Amino acid sequence: MKARNLTRIGTTVLVAALALAACKNDDAPQPAAQPQAGASPWPEVKWPLPEDPALEKRVNDLLATMTVEEKVGQIVQGDISSLTPEDVRTYHLGSVLAGGNSDPGGRYNASPAEWLALADAFYEASIDTSKGGKGIPVIFGIDAVHGQSNVLGATVFPHNIGLGATRNPELLRRIGEITALETRATGMEWAFAPTVAVPQDDRWGRSYEGYSESPEVVGSFAGAMVEGLQGKVGSKEFLDGRHVISSVKHFLGDGGTTNGEDQGDTKLSEADLVRIHAAGYPPAIAAGAQSVMASFNSVNGVKMHGNKAFLTDALKGRMGFGGFVVGDWNGHGQVDGCTNSDCPATINAGLDMAMAPDSWKGFYDTALAAAKAGTIPKERLDDAVRRILRVKFRLGLFEAGKPSQRAVGGKFELLGAPEHRAVARQAVRESLVLLKNQAGVLPLDPRKRILVAGNGANEMTTQVGGWTFSWQGTGSKRADFPNADTIFEGIAQQAKAAGGEATLSVDGTFTRKPDVAVVVFGEDPYAEFQGDIPNLMYRPGDDSDLELIKRLKAAGVPVVSVFLSGRPLWVNREINASDAFVAAWLPGSEGAGVADVLLRKADGSVQNDFKGKLSFSWPRNAMQVANNVGQKDYNPQFAFGFGLTYADDGNLAALPEESGVKPGQTEAGTFYARGTLADGLRLRLGNAAGQSADVATLPATLPDGSLTVTAVDHEAQEDARRLAWSGAQPATATLATDKPTTLMRETNGEVMIVLTTRVEEAPTGDVSVGVTCGSGCKAATLPARDALAKLPKGQWTTFGIPLKCLAVAGADMRKLDAVLVLQSAGKLQLSVSRVALGASNEAEHVLPCKVM
Repeated sequence: MKARNLTRIGTTVLVAALALAACKNDDAPQPAAQPQAGASPWPEVKWPLPEDPALEKRVNDLLATMTVEEKVGQIVQGDISSLTPEDVRTYHLGSVLAGGNSDPGGRYNASPAEWLALADAFYEASIDTSKGGKGIPVIFGIDAVHGQSNVLGATVFPHNIGLGATRNPELLRRIGEITALETRATGMEWAFAPTVAVPQDDRWGRSYEGYSESPEVVGSFAGAMVEGLQGKVGSKEFLDGRHVISSVKHFLGDGGTTNGEDQGDTKLSEADLVRIHAAGYPPAIAAGAQSVMASFNSVNGVKMHGNKAFLTDALKGRMGFGGFVVGDWNGHGQVDGCTNSDCPATINAGLDMAMAPDSWKGFYDTALAAAKAGTIPKERLDDAVRRILRVKFRLGLFEAGKPSQRAVGGKFELLGAPEHRAVARQAVRESLVLLKNQAGVLPLDPRKRILVAGNGANEMTTQVGGWTFSWQGTGSKRADFPNADTIFEGIAQQAKAAGGEATLSVDGTFTRKPDVAVVVFGEDPYAEFQGDIPNLMYRPGDDSDLELIKRLKAAGVPVVSVFLSGRPLWVNREINASDAFVAAWLPGSEGAGVADVLLRKADGSVQNDFKGKLSFSWPRNAMQVANNVGQKDYNPQFAFGFGLTYADDGNLAALPEESGVKPGQTEAGTFYARGTLADGLRLRLGNAAGQSADVATLPATLPDGSLTVTAVDHEAQEDARRLAWSGAQPATATLATDKPTTLMRETNGEVMIVLTTRVEEAPTGDVSVGVTCGSGCKAATLPARDALAKLPKGQWTTFGIPLKCLAVAGADMRKLDAVLVLQSAGKLQLSVSRVALGASNEAEHVLPCKVM
């Protein structure tokens, strides 16, 4: 495949060379390596901004007047949920961010006006010199990763995996421009985008944030997206009031971790690391990217947040990056010898701004002490601050006024503007990939009776995916998307206009037989490590979508399947059962773009042909998790670049239906569901007398009757367990692990252990919840009697236990031998149908606890 339009940023040859080299990769283990002396595999990139003496004078003059306290403040970024404008004023903080679950007033659907007012408040605090200080404007960053998707009414574009299928860099440039406009309208100047990861293992929960498994495709998009967000270097639009600064992420190797583990270790030689995973950085730097975000992952055992050889020597040195490096969410705390609130080593390694969302105060204090002691050298601190100030001056923040007074501040009509939605709809059309079209069932006649079914047919959260209103993309409702169309709505509008009829029936039932059915189904929303999976099987243990397709087919109804997913998954059975099969990825707010391609014109001609081509290879079985183009023994079900058009023969022979998955393998992050424990877990009962038993059959009880377990029904027959404490003596129910388990990365954020539970009998004695971490390690327990007593008796609900609180209580989250311990000293009856990790907004009730 040929990269397009890269000559505009002068990197065509470079990116093509990187990609060609990547295609020579094989599966042999690579030697662990850090940057070596001698010949370097790192490309040399020309930073496109010439030195500006006037700018340098402004920066140096300001720097010369700053106290060490003010300098340290500039390198610290806190989250809006953990700080106030007064904190910004007092500590001279250089930046604030809104994390995935952080919103004005703590409400996910806060109005655009509330966002803008908050941005104004932080800005005004940052320039307030009434208590001393220099009045340096704060910069406000947000995860506008597929549009300004945190804000009510904004245009939500397809996630990057879908955009990769378009092969259209100019479309990416326009998406960047629109994202910048809508972000600026709501008060922010900084988008944490684009992601230029090159995912190599589709089990990774962030696969959909990558454009492609191909370095060439990623490289072809990176510069265009940066230019869209920031404007073109040298033009009058560059970093003007209608643009934002970009943050190219995550440097480096986040898409190459072992087993696709988020925040894991990428084990590659330096040459392989560069040619596969660095492809997006040369074009982004050549386009003038103002910030780069360091990655959570390690490279050959060394965390990137502490890797001077890569952050300073390679990125800033060899590749000439002239912006500033920002950290990821408490990523510095994972560096050896560091904690979230104490890590001079990350600044010395080359991080210029630490993202310390809830640890900012501690980080500020320790960094200040380190700067005064010389542990952070003055030259390094000044370099970091100088880089940050340059960007603020380039943005014109010192003259811009508060966000509501800027070029498009408060112009909320830009959110979901018709011309913006039109571009997003184009992106949906061009991203759809047709995998099967048996007997030319597509395109559909809009004048016919069309049944639209499936869990994604009229469900916006499934359609838009993660990083939408919340970190995991859960918890929103249809009314939160006033400027949007579901896939069903788009089909219904066009059918009605043509004189046909589209009917919604999620479960596929009907009274009058339709001419055709469109079944829309797919993954539930997820983000980051909560999306990590053990294999590529779609919904293991749940065949409801397949059964729906088969029921319709048995009724003589042709079926067109529209599959919504953040990665290619093994769905051979669903493909076989369908007449046509479309990979629609995560299309965003413009579901009508699907109808634009599936439905023909009333005169029978094609309305829009399929243009999408796979940017990720489609697996032959569920265990083919890392079969990427260019590798040895490359043998996917559908190859990279595959995608039918209406002119092609869409007939497909039956695909093999052996998944390759062993029985019992479950979804990652789920400890118990549908009556089954995850692999490697046991339910153990124990009491204060030392009696214990692993539950093998039900019912089960301890010899003294202090704790009994029986099977009960929730959503299916015997899919839940009832735990009944008699009060005879204290007893525990433990989800024990066969080998030490780490939840360290999950502790870095708003993740909880979420129980789907029903209180049958309220507690009469003390109750605790906790985890254990083996001999010589302190067990962590939290009092839970009052919280459980407040749950609605006899009603199913969700109850969250914050992992942070367990860590503060003393557990070593790196080596847990029990992921949940429930203990009651008195009577208590509790039914549980699911135990899993979840985001803070996924629990209706949360255990109150203090996090230091």
